[in-house]
Amino acid sequence: MTPPRLRLVLLDLDGVLVRYSHRARVAHLAHAAACTPAHVSKVMFDSGLERAYDCGVLDTATYLQRLGTALGATIDAAAWIEARVAGTQADPAVLACVASLVLRIEVGVLTNNGALMRDAMPRILAPLFPMLDGRVLCSGVLGVRKPNREIFGHALTHFDVRAQETLFVDDLFVNVQGARAAGLHADTVVDARSLRTVLRRYGLA
Repeated sequence: MTPPRLRLVLLDLDGVLVRYSHRARVAHLAHAAACTPAHVSKVMFDSGLERAYDCGVLDTATYLQRLGTALGATIDAAAWIEARVAGTQADPAVLACVASLVLRIEVGVLTNNGALMRDAMPRILAPLFPMLDGRVLCSGVLGVRKPNREIFGHALTHFDVRAQETLFVDDLFVNVQGARAAGLHADTVVDARSLRTVLRRYGLA
C-alpha cells in the first residue's frame, strides 16, 4: 500500500515526547508554597482549576492568582514552570527521532496544557529548539482540549495543511480516535520504538 502524501507530523507531548511525573511536579510546587503535596493536588486538580486552565476557561493571570490564593503563597509563572520542568523528563531516543524527522517534514506539537507550557517547552525539549519555535499548540490557548475534533481543525489552520496531509500521534487512543474523526491519519505511540514503527508505516523513516 502506498503511504499517503504527508506534509505535517503532529506530536503529543506527555506520554510521547516526555514522561510526566504528577508526583514530582506536585512535590516541587508544594515545596515552593510551603504546604503538603496533598494540598497542592487538591487545589490544582481535585478542584478542576488545572482543567479549566487547560481548556482556556481561565487566562494565565487569573489561573496563577487563584492557584496562589488557594495555596497561601505567591505562585508566579517562573514557579509554575519550575514545577512543570521538575515533573517532566524528555525521552532522548524520541527527541533524536524527531530531530531527524524535522529534516524531512514539518513537525508540530499539540498538547492538552495551559498557555504557560509554551514558555516551559524550550527547557523541557531543549534539543528541539529553536526548531519548534511557533510550532507548539496548547489547548489552553486554543480553547478546546483533545479529543474534541475542533482542536484538530485549529491545528490544521495554524499549519495551513489539510487533514489528509497530517499524521497525529498520541499515547491515548481516545485522542487518536478524535484525530481520525477529524480526518487526520493518527496512531498510538508510547515510546521511540513505537514512534519509529508508525513513521515507517507512513514512509517517514
